Amino acid sequence: MTAAIARALAAFLRPGDTLALRGQVGAGKTHFARALIRARQGDLAEDVPSPTFTLVQTYPDPMGTEIWHADLYRLGDHGEIVELGLEDAMADAIVLIEWPERGGDLPQALTIALEPVPDDPDLRRITLTGDPARWGIVDRVVTIARLVHRAGWAGARMLPLAGDASARRYYRLFDGDVRAVLMDAAPGSCGPYVGMTQWLRARGFAAPEILAADEHHGLLLLQDMGDDLVARVLQDQPDLAPRIYGRMTDLLVDLHGHPPPDHVLRLDGPELAHQVGLFAEYYPTAAGTPGLGAQVAQVVQDLHALYCADLPPVLGLRDFHAENLIWRGDAPLGLLDFQDAVAVHPAYDLVSGLQDARRDIAPDIETAEIARYIAATGVDEAAFRAAYALLGRSAACGSWGFSPGCAVVITNGAIWPSCRASGR
Repeated sequence: MTAAIARALAAFLRPGDTLALRGQVGAGKTHFARALIRARQGDLAEDVPSPTFTLVQTYPDPMGTEIWHADLYRLGDHGEIVELGLEDAMADAIVLIEWPERGGDLPQALTIALEPVPDDPDLRRITLTGDPARWGIVDRVVTIARLVHRAGWAGARMLPLAGDASARRYYRLFDGDVRAVLMDAAPGSCGPYVGMTQWLRARGFAAPEILAADEHHGLLLLQDMGDDLVARVLQDQPDLAPRIYGRMTDLLVDLHGHPPPDHVLRLDGPELAHQVGLFAEYYPTAAGTPGLGAQVAQVVQDLHALYCADLPPVLGLRDFHAENLIWRGDAPLGLLDFQDAVAVHPAYDLVSGLQDARRDIAPDIETAEIARYIAATGVDEAAFRAAYALLGRSAACGSWGFSPGCAVVITNGAIWPSCRASGR
């Protein structure tokens, strides 16, 4: 557990962080420092000897700084800290100091005190103290380390991953050739994700397996589905676009063959109008044009009743686009970020995937995939295309922000989106 805490803490450290390692001889200070340094270095990991005789050892840090490991046991006076370069290093390196009490006051440091447990020499009591404004992450680090240790991943290296648009954070764990992903969410907020994961996996869809969980604290250890986000694959291999979008459409066809679970929000006409109305209320006011578009919510609700009521709702993953799908060759597409799933018209996720505001999708691909979905499901073509147009414009004015001049135009019985400055 001592090393697990060190490895978890390593993922949170930033340049300028100092750790003061306190404890008697043999308490485990160097063991803690060694685990932390190796977790930061990964493939660059070196032998990490005790700096008792050299006083200071320095290591390159692949995360963009340098790691200093000092032992002040043999320090003659406090002034030698300056001679060793430690004072300057504390400004922009990660500094670990054993026997810090011999170097004077370190008010900005996180103090890590290690004490042997009298009844069991293999156990340590670890106390972490520091200024809460700087070290508020300490409780979280210990909770993460406890979950990782309990799940059998105590020896894993942990590195931060790019997050999504939410407040969640993600970390990748490496244990030899095996990898996992840690989701760090708000305490008590994982229920929808866990529920949808279980629902999807029970029906054969490729949602990440949950390897371990602490739902009370908002932590999930998940199967790592790799780095091949569809968005990256499309950027690197644009010729795969027809195949990839075809697979996306086929996935939706399969998904829509299952009745949606009862626990998800019904994104029907009134709810969709409510969400669009929120943007129509707040965005124009912030832009200095209060009242603009006040009628759009009622228009959306009326048009939804007219063009979307013919089909029963299906499960919509809601964030169904290239940033949340994993390309796995011939294996099923991996699914990410589905905790906000809704019961909605079948065109909703198809619009999300084919009118992705983050990338340009060839018009012939969009046309082909709409036709592919219609042919596979047997839905009424004219009604589906009208609903597709309405939901696409509702998404542009709602989920991605209400734009001045946004409207839905009805011409010869069909709905055509019209939206200045929406980029769509």
